[in-house]
Amino acid sequence: MFIPIKDDAPTYRTPYVTITIIVLNTLIFFFTRGQGYDAFNAITIQFGYIPFEFTTGYELTPQLPASTYFTMFSSMFMHGGWMHLIGNMLFLWIFGNNIEDYFGRIKFVLFYLASGIAAIALFTAFGPNSQVPLVGASGAIAGLMGGYMLLHPKAQITVLIIFIFIQFIHVPAKIVIGIWFALQLFMSLTQNSSGGGVAYLAHVGGFIFGWLILKLVIKITGKGGGGGTTPNGQRVYRMQW
Repeated sequence: MFIPIKDDAPTYRTPYVTITIIVLNTLIFFFTRGQGYDAFNAITIQFGYIPFEFTTGYELTPQLPASTYFTMFSSMFMHGGWMHLIGNMLFLWIFGNNIEDYFGRIKFVLFYLASGIAAIALFTAFGPNSQVPLVGASGAIAGLMGGYMLLHPKAQITVLIIFIFIQFIHVPAKIVIGIWFALQLFMSLTQNSSGGGVAYLAHVGGFIFGWLILKLVIKITGKGGGGGTTPNGQRVYRMQW
């Protein structure tokens, strides 16, 4: 098992939006879990995204109605358990602050939400009849990782290795994220997308969207201004919006 802990890519703007998203996700999780087991499940069904409801227009729980268009967004701020929340928020902090630094606050929000929608879209395309609520920020975070891989491929990621021994190592971002994406792709090809568990296809959709959008933005803008370098000499870009 390898767990990214931090990166060495500096930022020049305080990542207020990234921090706000982390706080919102955490508060929502505490609130929903605090309602008790049955209420937590009901809230998950009500505000989680269910592909079947979107593709058929049929409300599975008419006693708990919620627009599927709304749940596309609300589901991004919900989590199924402690490890789900902690893992996502860790990844959001590592990769989100640099993407926010690049885009600026408003465009970062738009990019984040659009990545989440792209993740949901691919998941729905391959599992239109799934009746399992999709929750979690991981699809949107995958979009941030796709963008980060383009902007900071040489950034050093401190990774915790847990395999017989416990050790911290430093690995280039392109390798860490590349391994992560390869695993998501492999699991998405071997897992039934309509079943429960981890929504690997959503991760794949978010990542591809983020990578493509940053590729397009970089091509159009020439990466933009701003500046600085990482300790390993990597150029740091920041948009001048």
